Amino acid sequence: MDRTVRTVEDVFALLDGLFASESEAGRLATGDGKGFWDRFYADRSRPVPFFAAKPDENLAAYLDQGLIAPGRALDLGCGPGRNAVYLASRGFEVDAVDLSPVAVAWGEGRAHEAGVDVRFLCGDAFALPAEELSGPYDLVVDSGCFHHLPPHRRVSYLALLDRVLAPGGHLALTSFAAGEAGMGSERADADLYREREMQGGLAYTPESLRWIFSDLVEVELRRMREEPPESALFGVTFLWTALFRREVMPGPKAGGPMRRQGGR
Repeated sequence: MDRTVRTVEDVFALLDGLFASESEAGRLATGDGKGFWDRFYADRSRPVPFFAAKPDENLAAYLDQGLIAPGRALDLGCGPGRNAVYLASRGFEVDAVDLSPVAVAWGEGRAHEAGVDVRFLCGDAFALPAEELSGPYDLVVDSGCFHHLPPHRRVSYLALLDRVLAPGGHLALTSFAAGEAGMGSERADADLYREREMQGGLAYTPESLRWIFSDLVEVELRRMREEPPESALFGVTFLWTALFRREVMPGPKAGGPMRRQGGR
């Protein structure tokens, strides 16, 4: 007899195990995800579009348009560090985390070649101690991690944002787009658990992203723009790009009672 559930995290770990046979449980997820991504990144010569050392076109646009400004940044599921290195070159102080040691080693090499400082962390961002992910961060970047998370890990993801994203800070997100010319599974959340399969990643609609991140303010949500092979930027149209901002909550009035400000 095995009785292993006592806490919410125990429930999440149990649910993680339902997808263990599919090994791509996510860049941040527990289970066999680490082994999958190590194998994925092992051959750097593979013709994978996002293996190129190019930042996301939307991330460059946010900076060029003045929607975000240099500060402290966290790159979640950073892979080989293409966005982390770019942000460091634009004046950000960058922490970058990925589950795969192979990806992290590649990113460290890229940062060294570019002559920039990036603090790479290898591990599950949901499990790393607070002193490792030492927020607050002015910018959290997620380029393709969120859509690889099983549904229950959205709860962990939002809790992580609550902990590390600074008031006034931004979340820059890319995820699989549902619908025409999109990519990823459009199966209902409940069906994923019945079938115990993530089907390569989850597609989202703009409405679902707005609902999930409803505690944040939408700045922009659009399809990623296609970038030609010769471009210095990465862009494919089967992804949504979204920029959300965490509101700055007003402090208590002088001499008035302390009030708890919203949140979960």
